[in-house]
Amino acid sequence: MFKYTIKRLIMLLPVLFGVSVIVFIVMRVFASDPTSIILGQHATTEQIANLREELGLNQPLYMQYIDFLKGILHGNLGNSLITKTSVTQELLSRFPATVELAIVSIILASIVGITVGVISAVKQNSIIDYISMVLSLLGVSMPIFWLGLMLIVLFSVNMGLLPPAGRIQIGMEPAHITGLYLLDSLVTGNMEAFKSSLSHIILPAVALASYSTAIIARMTRSTMLEVIRQDYIRTARAKGVFENVIILGHALRNALIPIITVIGLQLGSLLGGAVLTETVFAWPGVGSYTIESILKSDYPVVQGAVMMLAVIFVLVNLLVDLLYSQLDPRIKYS
Repeated sequence: MFKYTIKRLIMLLPVLFGVSVIVFIVMRVFASDPTSIILGQHATTEQIANLREELGLNQPLYMQYIDFLKGILHGNLGNSLITKTSVTQELLSRFPATVELAIVSIILASIVGITVGVISAVKQNSIIDYISMVLSLLGVSMPIFWLGLMLIVLFSVNMGLLPPAGRIQIGMEPAHITGLYLLDSLVTGNMEAFKSSLSHIILPAVALASYSTAIIARMTRSTMLEVIRQDYIRTARAKGVFENVIILGHALRNALIPIITVIGLQLGSLLGGAVLTETVFAWPGVGSYTIESILKSDYPVVQGAVMMLAVIFVLVNLLVDLLYSQLDPRIKYS
């Protein structure tokens, strides 16, 4: 397993190199000139030229890319063109919010998706199966930003049950312990803070989890249908084993590998793809910060955010692969 892990980490390098090239070129070709945004519409040509020289944007593109790579190798993603602050520090300060939202969403999606998938497989071709599959199809097809807006209108505007946006912690500093407000409030025993954090995260977590829930439910159903038709399941039933033990102890356990794969991929996607959800709910994470930076053509921030999320996505997939041997001892790594 150690050799396999090292091999996968080495394979990470060309992937990151490709990602760095793509995001660098896309920002330079399709994004607006940040100097016009910083100086405004009435800036003179001389002012723009001076600012471009100050920011290093007048250098050839290959020189700018080399400087970008040098910064990555030294753990420095540069400074924001707009705020002049360190990109690394800004991303790290917002990353806990993205992690918290992604973890709550994937937990919700896994619990609901696996439950619905198992019930649909056991009750195949029943009304429950048809309803769950229709809901799964809606979950896959429904735009997350639209669902988020509908949840805000229903539960915040009309019913007034939940806050529409933000991430507020009562009686606790934002950076307290880990920056994960739900966890921090539980560790400190601050139940008022926990209720506040929970109320703010429910709507964005439900919106973000909708697509993943549908994918996990469909995968669970198809995998369970394949497993429960196996000979050892029929043998267990013939021996008089309780149905719940057969389904949960035998069938579901042997169906977990593809399910875990989907959950891992969805977690990586949630960490890197919560952009629209964070924007709709004003969630102060990496996604909303990246959107703001794209609109301002803040090259270093966008480049740094994409690189960080690419690394996280690949590492999550690696972790999922390593979990396979724990679920199925027959799997060996080479």
